[in-house]
Amino acid sequence: MTDSTVELEASPATLAAQAVIADTTPVFDADLIRKLNQLGPRYTSYPTADRFSEAFQISDYQNTVKALASQPLPQHLPLSLYIHIPFCASICYYCGCNKVITKDRSKAEIYLDYLKREIAMQSTLYEGMKKVEQLHFGGGTPTYINDEQMGDLLATLRSHFEFASDEVGEYSIEIDPRTVTPERIKLLRKQGFNRVSLGIQDFNAEVQKAVNRIQPEAETLAVMKAARDAGFRSISVDLIYGLPKQTVDTISQTLDQVISADPDRIAIYNYAHLPHIFKPQRRIEASELPDPESKLQMLYLCIQKLTKAGYVYIGMDHFAKPTDDLCLAQQQGKLQRNFQGYSTHAQTEMLSCGVSAISAVGNCYTQNEKTLDAYYERLDRNELPIARGYFLSKDDMMRRDLIGQLMCHFELDYARLNAEFGIDFTTYFSRELKNLDSMVEHGLLSLTPTSLKVSLKGRLLIRNICMVFDAYLGKKEEPLRYSKTI
Repeated sequence: MTDSTVELEASPATLAAQAVIADTTPVFDADLIRKLNQLGPRYTSYPTADRFSEAFQISDYQNTVKALASQPLPQHLPLSLYIHIPFCASICYYCGCNKVITKDRSKAEIYLDYLKREIAMQSTLYEGMKKVEQLHFGGGTPTYINDEQMGDLLATLRSHFEFASDEVGEYSIEIDPRTVTPERIKLLRKQGFNRVSLGIQDFNAEVQKAVNRIQPEAETLAVMKAARDAGFRSISVDLIYGLPKQTVDTISQTLDQVISADPDRIAIYNYAHLPHIFKPQRRIEASELPDPESKLQMLYLCIQKLTKAGYVYIGMDHFAKPTDDLCLAQQQGKLQRNFQGYSTHAQTEMLSCGVSAISAVGNCYTQNEKTLDAYYERLDRNELPIARGYFLSKDDMMRRDLIGQLMCHFELDYARLNAEFGIDFTTYFSRELKNLDSMVEHGLLSLTPTSLKVSLKGRLLIRNICMVFDAYLGKKEEPLRYSKTI
């Protein structure tokens, strides 16, 4: 008896997915990464948030929105709403988010009253342009508030804004699997959310203990199954590499467990140890952190395992299934970067409400007060709680567009920028193009008289490439607030 194998013909959809993965999987050049790795922005905005100024006036923001609202209806962009719920019941030592750690649930009641006041104040500015296509609840832990409070907050939003249908809109919420039940997941779907994001970070028990986040695998999988059963359109999970007590072997096992759980999107963040900025990180033993070489091996393993499992490398630290909207948006040229990372809805005005929330509307950025007391005080004075902001110049907006194109699509068409901003690209950016010569020599990108294209080798170093076009870097002593580019 002889062995025989039968090769099954792959379906057109499978072949197409394999082609996308092959065309987007970055080439891992460890020596080059070691050489070029440096501190740099993540470019969730340009200019970056450290450039915001307290000299920015609330009236500047109000006038910007009024000018947009006065435009003819066809010109109005849809809105993307971000709602910040800052509360967590316990601290995760790695966290760098703006949060309030408390088990006193009455604090959430007070906060929600003020939040609804801000929503009402903001909505009056957006008369005639209230169509919402994207909603994201972040934190903190948005599910810190209970079912009734969530329902009331959503009802407030719907009374002030017009939401696109469930089929068109993307309505997402971050959850902590340790604090929600499968029943709560089903209710969140009924309340209108159609996407869910949850943190895992690492399934290894020793790593979880070292970062004060004990989260059994079974608990997480039960929540993910409930989301599938409830009809959520997309499930996204967050992982972190470089955590204390993490090894290549432990993260390999976590990746296998996550791949088996079959989420639609996976974000794998590089842990940046910045205890001088984020106080909770001072509880992490620096001696327990993996060394740079181990972190490099972890990154390589993540790329290899996820692409082999059928996930497409979107960029930076994001992977998605070929059928997921994030991947489709990239293929259609509709992907964008915003303060939450990669987003499927390009060309939206981003209005954010809540303590520390950052908005991007028209040609300005604004950030709300960062403490609850200051946030409440502003609203008690019947003022929008804006603490600082930034007006973008024409040069800023052009570089924002350029960096966004590189981060999302890894190429630039000079003709498009020439037409949109009335410039000659090669003349305007002659200094930057010359500074790219070494990157061309390293094989990170290619230049033609009409375009720039990032190679598969260059995709992992996209932040380095974008930094060449950042007009603000190097103009003053940079604060030690940036993470390494890899």
